[in-house]
Amino acid sequence: MKQIPEALISKFKTLLIKNEIPQGSHGYYLKWLRYYLDFCSKYHHKEYDPKSLPDFINKLKEKKQTAAQQQQAAEAVNMYYGIIHRPSGSPQKEPARPSRKKMEVKEPPDMFQKSGQAKWRPSPSNLDREIKAVVQKDARQCWSTAFENLANEIKIRHYSPKTLKSYSTWVRKLYYHCKAKDPKNLTTRDVKEFLTDLAVRQKVSASSQNQAFNALLFFFRHVLDKEFGKVDGVVRAKRRPYIPVVLTREEIDSIVANLKYPYNLVVQLLYGCGLRLSECLNQRVNSFNFDFGILTVHDGKGKKDRTVPLPQIIIPELKAHLERVKALHDRDLDDRYAGAFMFDLIEKKYKNSAKEFIWQWFFPAKILTFVPETNEYRRYHLHERHVQKAIKRAVKKTKIYKRVTSHTFRHSFASHLLQANYDIRTIQELLGHSDVRTTMIYTHTIKSQTIKEAKSPLDF
Repeated sequence: MKQIPEALISKFKTLLIKNEIPQGSHGYYLKWLRYYLDFCSKYHHKEYDPKSLPDFINKLKEKKQTAAQQQQAAEAVNMYYGIIHRPSGSPQKEPARPSRKKMEVKEPPDMFQKSGQAKWRPSPSNLDREIKAVVQKDARQCWSTAFENLANEIKIRHYSPKTLKSYSTWVRKLYYHCKAKDPKNLTTRDVKEFLTDLAVRQKVSASSQNQAFNALLFFFRHVLDKEFGKVDGVVRAKRRPYIPVVLTREEIDSIVANLKYPYNLVVQLLYGCGLRLSECLNQRVNSFNFDFGILTVHDGKGKKDRTVPLPQIIIPELKAHLERVKALHDRDLDDRYAGAFMFDLIEKKYKNSAKEFIWQWFFPAKILTFVPETNEYRRYHLHERHVQKAIKRAVKKTKIYKRVTSHTFRHSFASHLLQANYDIRTIQELLGHSDVRTTMIYTHTIKSQTIKEAKSPLDF
């Protein structure tokens, strides 16, 4: 790959700042310039000749780069042309420096200027680029405001941070698909083309397509204040019935045996209480009632609370773990740390709650997190990714040939209760499902125990 001279990089970065290109995109623009210079060197094009740009863009198309990436690459190369200012057909060597005595400020020549012209005038192509740059600048500002309003609308409704992340991702993909079109000018046709592209070219799953539809519906209604309208020609993808993976009790015990502390306790609670991974890691000390053997799950999926029975067999281990958490908390207080991360505005209501033991995480993180805004250290809970990696390593050691994730233990919890003839409504409440039809999927994970049990003809 051809290296860019430092002097050219410095000029290019200055031009990026002048054109108000976001700081996070500077690396991409430099990448496209490097690719262009390498392309010219490889295919014997003149680096200062605009005629090489269409060939470069066609090469990007062959490499299956998106339309937004192609446009960004073209902008980067056009900026490069603006730096070198070489007339078409001129030799590629540095011009002689004018003497200091007779140094005059001259307007840069147009690279499309015909020979014999005395004065430089902006050509139509230059005017188009200037107009386009102004329009794109205004569109970027409108999009920045739109993303900020999207975050505000989601926070007002107290939706999950994961909802904000996923909705922002789909709106950003629409932004690139429409080539940074002004959000005020977005229409249902743009959404239709985007959803069709997701299904036909990108071949996303049905759940992803429906999630994109819901995100854009929310964006149109609550951010753009537009009626979404009927999207004709785009069929809402229908999810196929999914039968979850279920482990046997022996397989679960072998996985737990291959897990180190505290990940073994996490998995035992996932299976023993039927928790989601986020619900398990978000538990605080005050959620455990060992006297009554009950765990209260606060702010589960959909901001719903529920209670589940604690497994009696692991209560001694949980109490021993709680003593370790207490010792860690005492050390933190000695180090004058700011406390645990709290939710909403509860810390303003109860000023010392972050340092109180009952509000500490039941599965605290191993290291403190520095908060630069307040210049203090706080403690968070175990990271989900660490638990997932630990489960993956344990499954690999046990040589279980099933697709096991943290959610598999929740599926196993429901299936084993159903196998033990527990009422489906009881299982629904323990899992926190809003609709019993969601719980009914577990009827497909166990063998029927009725008289009319289905059998294979080979067993007759």
